[in-house]
Amino acid sequence: MFIKHLTECSEFIAGDGCTLRELLHPDKADIKIRYSLAHAKVGIGQKTMPHKLRTSEVYYIISGSGLMNIDREVHNVAANCAIYIPPGATQSIENTGNSELEFLCIVDPAWQKSDEIVLET
Repeated sequence: MFIKHLTECSEFIAGDGCTLRELLHPDKADIKIRYSLAHAKVGIGQKTMPHKLRTSEVYYIISGSGLMNIDREVHNVAANCAIYIPPGATQSIENTGNSELEFLCIVDPAWQKSDEIVLET
């Protein structure tokens, strides 16, 4: 059985500026999955830098609220929302609430640095 608690994962600043902890990644643990799973946080009044992935991604909002930007679409998001981000789409998320915005990121196939392009703002 493989169990990993969030507090066991090192926190770092991702390329897009959010605070990230990688929970599951097939290259970093002996697990047979195609995807990666990370926990992300965006502070009050903060937003991630626009970026693109060559792969698909899903955000699942755990707490907080914000604006999700995918290409030219903008939508309000909050706890219990799942957001599909297609491969190649320009994406960013902004915390518009009064508490930290927390969400899970599922990338399939698993996230690789070479698959991400952070765009200039």
